[in-house]
Amino acid sequence: MQDLSAHIMDIAQNSIRANATRVEIDVDERDTLAITIRDNGEGMNEETAKRVTDPFFTSRATRRVGLGIPLLVQNAEATGGSVTIRSSPGQGTTVVALFTRSHLDCPPAGDIPGTIVLLAAANPGVEVRYRHATGKGEYSFNSTEAREFLGEVPLDDPEIVAALREMIAENIKEIQTQ
Repeated sequence: MQDLSAHIMDIAQNSIRANATRVEIDVDERDTLAITIRDNGEGMNEETAKRVTDPFFTSRATRRVGLGIPLLVQNAEATGGSVTIRSSPGQGTTVVALFTRSHLDCPPAGDIPGTIVLLAAANPGVEVRYRHATGKGEYSFNSTEAREFLGEVPLDDPEIVAALREMIAENIKEIQTQ
């Protein structure tokens, strides 16, 4: 995966496949670059949680390999960072990826605003919570609140998708350190 937004999308899609109704995505740039994705999905037993970092393990029947988490681990470790996974059946899963931002091998952010909006628009039964923190401030987005505000207008309306992406991007830009 070429950028952090692709990793976020992959892990969030795992959450949705695990029947999560809430996916929380935190990006914290204050010290190290920390990405935390937590869900209230089915969770995994201890054995499965240990095996998900193996590229030749997947719980999906449609293919024999699962590269998303192993690639996340590889990219984090290439910067001197790490990935931890906490999960229990019926309790959901939390994935925390730490990156050294200043490291040459740290992947670029990619289109995080587009990723957040796509997750929210494509999954109306899932509450997508996004928080981004830097040394300059914090921004948060909640798809449930956006749906309540918009009323009858769906989040997947093309004009709404474009407006939400722009709003999230502008808010992130405001808190980015220069």
